[in-house]
Amino acid sequence: MSSCLMNSLRQPHFRVAWTRALATKQSLENAPKTHYKITLRRSGISLGDSVKGTLESLGIHRRNQIVFFPHDPIVAGKILKVKELVDVENVAEHEVLTKEQQTLLRRPKRGYTVVRSRSEVI
Repeated sequence: MSSCLMNSLRQPHFRVAWTRALATKQSLENAPKTHYKITLRRSGISLGDSVKGTLESLGIHRRNQIVFFPHDPIVAGKILKVKELVDVENVAEHEVLTKEQQTLLRRPKRGYTVVRSRSEVI
């Protein structure tokens, strides 16, 4: 390790910040799983109106669409009705994303990245 890094580790304020960061990370990992993350994997096009209505009530319209719901017996019953079509995960509350956050995560980065130059091809 460099001497600069070693000196910063010896500083009391750095150690406090480091332990707070570790405690926060551990508390997030141990957070209770309070929500369902439901992903539609198979389409319900050829299935009956009942199944289509269940998917609509869950707010799922497209394949690979993700929705989040808090744990609830009503939602659990809907999931059981379409269990062959969806993947379900239990997630903590801090992992729940809004539609806007999901949209921002899907967007590519602005600009472009040079993969290789013409001189490397030849």
